Formats: sequence, C-alpha cells, structure tokens
Amino acid sequence: MSTLYDFTVKDQEGKDVSLKDYEGKVVLVINSATECGFTPHYQWLQEIYQDLHEKGLEILDFPCNQFANQTPGDDAEIHQFCTGRFGVTFPQFSKVDVNGENAIPLWQWLTTETTFQGFHGAAKLLLTPVVKKMDPNYKNNGKIKWNFTKFLIGKNGEIVQRFEPTADAKEVRAGIEALL
Repeated sequence: MSTLYDFTVKDQEGKDVSLKDYEGKVVLVINSATECGFTPHYQWLQEIYQDLHEKGLEILDFPCNQFANQTPGDDAEIHQFCTGRFGVTFPQFSKVDVNGENAIPLWQWLTTETTFQGFHGAAKLLLTPVVKKMDPNYKNNGKIKWNFTKFLIGKNGEIVQRFEPTADAKEVRAGIEALL
C-alpha cells in the first residue's frame, strides 16, 4: 500500500521534491485556484498553518487549472498572488492536473484511495449542477470535483480524511488537531 512518502513532485522551479521530506508530519494536501469563489480558503488555511506549523503541520498546495480555468497564471504568478494577497507561507508546488490521464501520480493515489464526501451548505446548490454536467457519475468516484479539495494525511503518510471544498475551516482544523 502506498503512502504520501512514496511520491515525488515538482516545486515551482520544476525541481523534484520527495514527499518523504514530510515524514512524521501531519500534512494537508490541497488543489487550489487563484480565481475561484473558494480562493479565500487561502486566508484560513494560512491562519491554521501559522497556528499549527510548529506543532507538526504542513500544508502542501498544488495549483490546478482543470476547473473552469480558474488558475490561469504560471507558477511564479500564482505564488506572487498567494503571498501578496493572502500572505501564504506554506509550500506551493508546480501547477498540476489532479484528474484524467495527465494527473500526477500523487493525485492519482489520492483520488483512487478516497471517495467523494458530498457538498454542504449553500455552495452545494451552485456546485452540484456544474459537477454533474462534467461527470454524471460524480457521486460514485473519487475524482476531484472542484478547487480546494483537501486531503488530511497522518504522520504515517496514510490518508486519514478527505474534505470537499465546501467543508468549513473549523471542520478541517478539528481534523488536523486530532492528529497532532
């Protein structure tokens, strides 16, 4: 069985980064976008990171342009936006595909080993028709449905929990704190 530590990804300069570097940490892996209604998640993710990084939390950000082309910039532009607008200090990686034949192995693993958790709240009304049009079988597979899907990884490198974009900050934070 694979763990987070079995994967290598590209940083913003295109250099290989072994995720084994995060061994023993609680890790939150996200797919992000800079022009999405969920982009303000960066603010509360940064707050959680500031509060819990010293206790062993890492947040790994993977920008993705697969959902309504909401991440149009290159890696440098994305990083500048995130640091300038939201003060992001957690690691950001090269823009990737999270679904389909070009999805990087990390995201293939994340989506194969988890299932869709359902949308919640008012955003459910907006997202469900869009996602259903893209994937009529969306409820029955682990594909990423939208920007800011989050995966909580335990200190052993195994997936503990998946949070859809509609999960709120308190729910995500509680999951992280339970593992720290």
